[in-house]
Amino acid sequence: MNPIVAEFIGTSILILLGAGVVANVVLPGTKGNGGGLIAITTAWALAVFCGVVVAGPYSGAHLNPAVTIGLATVGKFDWAMAPGYIFAQLGGAMLGSGLAWLMYRHHFDMAEDAGLKRAPFCTDPTVRNFPTSVISETLGTFVLIFVILYISGAKLENTEGTPIGLGSVGALPVAFLVWVIGLALGGTTGYAINPARDLGPRIMHQVLPIKGKGSSDWGYSWVPIVGPILGALLAAGLYMVVGA
Repeated sequence: MNPIVAEFIGTSILILLGAGVVANVVLPGTKGNGGGLIAITTAWALAVFCGVVVAGPYSGAHLNPAVTIGLATVGKFDWAMAPGYIFAQLGGAMLGSGLAWLMYRHHFDMAEDAGLKRAPFCTDPTVRNFPTSVISETLGTFVLIFVILYISGAKLENTEGTPIGLGSVGALPVAFLVWVIGLALGGTTGYAINPARDLGPRIMHQVLPIKGKGSSDWGYSWVPIVGPILGALLAAGLYMVVGA
């Protein structure tokens, strides 16, 4: 599989399952309504597992521009390939969220709260304070990237010369990492920790014919982009200072 295609498909699977669990938990009339934070964080972790399993052998399963930027900054990924990866991740996130809406569209119609209709697509802070939200996203992504860089067994290429990044260490360590970040650090902003995960679905929320959907909250949309990029750069910087 072409690495760009792998990133697109892997991210689509990640977001389909991630947006799907949020829809299942928050939208009225679903089998999972009211499932709570444990259900959401667990499913997101398993969604990461699924995406990495599929894309890992071919692209490294970054599935996240922050991962791509972090790996490229420390020299574990070619900067020339970064734009293609990031566009594929954004497109995959759009497709995955669109499929999640298609599956739960009747439950979206049943919801009266516009915030609940937006929740499966993109993140939203519990307290509307931009500096606090940026710190939350930066810290969560810092932990994600810094730990990824230290997961044992990571290497740059497989025997065919394909850049593999996260795929070299298997899917479970990264899934556990995302799980604990969600449980421990996800209570403030919903732990986007992935610019594509928030921006792609937010675009889909804007364009899909969702009855009574309200605003896509573009005023907040920069936070889950800037915060994760800052977190990735800080993690990469510290990694280069303290050494592998």
